[in-house]
Amino acid sequence: MPTSAAELSYLEKKVLLTLSKRKKATPEELKSAGKFRELVEVMNAASWLQAKGLVTMKERILHTYRLARPDVIRRPLPERKALRALIKAGGRVPVPKLQAACRFDDGELAVALGWLRRKGWAEVSKGSQGSVVIVTAAGKAAAEARGPDEELLVRLAKEELPEDAIDPRLLRDLKSRRELVKERESVRREIALTPAGEKIVAAGLELKEEVAQPTTDLLRAGKWRKVDFRRYDPKAFAPLIRPGKRHVLGAYIEKIRRIFLSMGFTEIDGDFVQSAFWNFDALFQPQDHPARDQLDTFYLAKPSTVPLPDERVVTRVAKTHEDGGGTGSTGWRYRWGRREAERAVLRSHTTPITLHWLMEHPDPPQKAFIIGRNFRPDAIDWKHLPEFHQIEGVVMEDGANLAQLIGTIETFYRRLGFTRVKFRPGFFPYTEPSMEPEGQASDGRWMELGGSGVFRPEVTAPLGLKAPVLAWGLGLERVIMALEGIADIRELYLSDLDWLRDHPAIV
Repeated sequence: MPTSAAELSYLEKKVLLTLSKRKKATPEELKSAGKFRELVEVMNAASWLQAKGLVTMKERILHTYRLARPDVIRRPLPERKALRALIKAGGRVPVPKLQAACRFDDGELAVALGWLRRKGWAEVSKGSQGSVVIVTAAGKAAAEARGPDEELLVRLAKEELPEDAIDPRLLRDLKSRRELVKERESVRREIALTPAGEKIVAAGLELKEEVAQPTTDLLRAGKWRKVDFRRYDPKAFAPLIRPGKRHVLGAYIEKIRRIFLSMGFTEIDGDFVQSAFWNFDALFQPQDHPARDQLDTFYLAKPSTVPLPDERVVTRVAKTHEDGGGTGSTGWRYRWGRREAERAVLRSHTTPITLHWLMEHPDPPQKAFIIGRNFRPDAIDWKHLPEFHQIEGVVMEDGANLAQLIGTIETFYRRLGFTRVKFRPGFFPYTEPSMEPEGQASDGRWMELGGSGVFRPEVTAPLGLKAPVLAWGLGLERVIMALEGIADIRELYLSDLDWLRDHPAIV
């Protein structure tokens, strides 16, 4: 349905009337011609008129140029300096003498000779005595007057020039030289009447003071008879307002934290820098395991070592590695090394924090969780980053078993948003039995969610833990990818503002 004059605001009418005298103009020109108080009045009114199909707004990029530095105009171009030296020397000079006379370095000499030949001011002749520069007739003529490029530099010293005011060939030549001119980009907006806008102006527009609602002063003084009251258009265009909200990654961390807390878990945390003892040895991972190689773990130079815990704990862990200690295991049957255990690492998982906490809280029942960053030297691709978040939960309780672990994990993942959870056997060095849970997202896709199991006696016994410990962990980024349908893990860390603004709030 066409817009009528009665549906237009005072500022919209003012923009249309100002445009009717020139058909098209920039916002700045409209502000001046229409005597608007602020440029924003023009832009707001033009936006509404564009939504109503009465004007068009087009943008184009303008390129303008100025001198890169003020001293550019004070120094002659290399070829100009060389031409003066040539004429002073009689018009014929060996290249080494020309270089010395002008005090050119090798780079400046090459530039000067190149432009002398390009402009036809001189020729370079090679003979038995070496190369000689000879002034041409054009060079002698150019000695008395500035060249077109020099004239352009003089103009640029006085004012900034738009691209369409400069000879394209001259501009190309100057841009090819280093540090002579500097380019600036700007946006030029142009507002123009559409046929519908011309029609509504031709029908007649009356400018009259406009108010949005009556006030006490208007009613008492009777001024309400002399003003127009703005009509409300429920179908009018309105900008989309996006409320502030947490980043998707942070929102999921808060959601997971609430789930754990509602299930009676205690949140724990710890340092990024750990000893290899807590990162590997306490987990019954042998000291020659491939995961401890520098290609798979970040080792620190400062500090290069971290003190080990109580000597009794260290002795029990070492004994377990060597012959199983009192766990009933045969161990790994090698000579355990203290120096390897003292090495400082950036934690590659959150389990060292969990184990340390369990050792300090050995009396069951205990339930704890951690959501923390970890570091591994992985090559960056669609599913790997060298820095990532891991979510881990543990339950220590007398009589805890595999059925209880399955029930706890299933409850957690269902609350997180997965419709179904299933389990398949797995292997991890520090749990037995071990399982790998898989979750089904709302779109039907299945995804591996992490690892789980019951800590082996070789892990719990050296730390003084008497009750079974159930544990599971998952990568936060991969879970979000599954729930959100994201194909590349890097998208979570890119500043895609449109995606972040349009994403529903996570509760």
